[in-house]
Amino acid sequence: SQASFEEESQNPPSVGHWKPLMPSKGDKEEPESGCQDAGGVHEPQSTEQLNVSRLRSSSVEIREKGSEFLRDELHKAQKELKLKDKECERLSKVREQLEQELEELTASLFEEAHKMVREANTKQAAAEKQLMEARGKIDMLQAEVTALKTLVITSTPSSPNWELHPQLQSPSKAGFRKGHGRNKSTSSAMVSAASQNVAPEPVSRECKEVDSILFSEFQAWKESPTLDKSCSFLDRIYREDVGPCLDFTKQELSELVRVAVEQNTLTIEPVASQTVPVGKVAAEECGGPKKCALSGLPRTCKHRIMLGDSGSYYYISLSCRARITAVCNFFTYIRYIQQGLVWQDVELMYWEVMRLRREMSLAKLGFYPSEM
Repeated sequence: SQASFEEESQNPPSVGHWKPLMPSKGDKEEPESGCQDAGGVHEPQSTEQLNVSRLRSSSVEIREKGSEFLRDELHKAQKELKLKDKECERLSKVREQLEQELEELTASLFEEAHKMVREANTKQAAAEKQLMEARGKIDMLQAEVTALKTLVITSTPSSPNWELHPQLQSPSKAGFRKGHGRNKSTSSAMVSAASQNVAPEPVSRECKEVDSILFSEFQAWKESPTLDKSCSFLDRIYREDVGPCLDFTKQELSELVRVAVEQNTLTIEPVASQTVPVGKVAAEECGGPKKCALSGLPRTCKHRIMLGDSGSYYYISLSCRARITAVCNFFTYIRYIQQGLVWQDVELMYWEVMRLRREMSLAKLGFYPSEM
């Protein structure tokens, strides 16, 4: 409408071609109409100006309404822009917070990873150290096993190893123990013979014969060696040798000694040579240098025993020490067999067991080497 108004304003219609609004009534009134044309030239011009003013006012109105609409749209756009700015600011803060948390998490993960690596390196170093120590212990144990094998293998009934069995000495080297009722003439004769280096008479070679029952029991035990005394082989030895050999006057202490020998936790050590006053003997040391804790008899006690890690010592006489040592030697040998450290023929092992049983029987009867 504004465009059309501008065109009309630019190209106004000519006055001579303007047509009246009311048609003429006839030719008769032409003079009057001529007069009217001559006298009312200004009336169409005022109407045209009125129309132009109306058009101008309508265009102004349209412009005002359009500008008002545009201002409203601009305000709305500004408000939306402010909201968008606030949303962008909030999102940027969230992003910064997330980036900070991500950095902190990454730093903590790296720190934890470094910590785990340090701990793993420390554990690895400790494990390598333990491995080296274990290998050293294994080498030491292998050397000990080799030495024990050498000692056990080289000890046979016909030619015993004196280092492994120091209690086996030649009868010519053993004297009579003090306290036995021997006449002086016999003792003096032996002393004189020893002083003159008289060669002893050759000992007759003893004859041996394998007992079929004992040998069959030993063979059955050798197939699956065990320390369980319910088997027939160990049950017989417990009844005939171990039990009587460790049967002392003090029954409770005897039972403790037997259990310690079976568990290989018994310790025997020599006593100092000086005499300990009775009043200064510790309370846990039963017996004393002049009284045996197992037999309860007044005897010279050169050794004492400790059961496990109890720390309590018991003084024992030479006879009790010989009986305990004989049983310990027997258990040591059968443990070697059980662990596979004895590489001998079955018959040779059987005779070695019989020799150890004989030592227990002799010790049980009161015979023991004078070197003790």
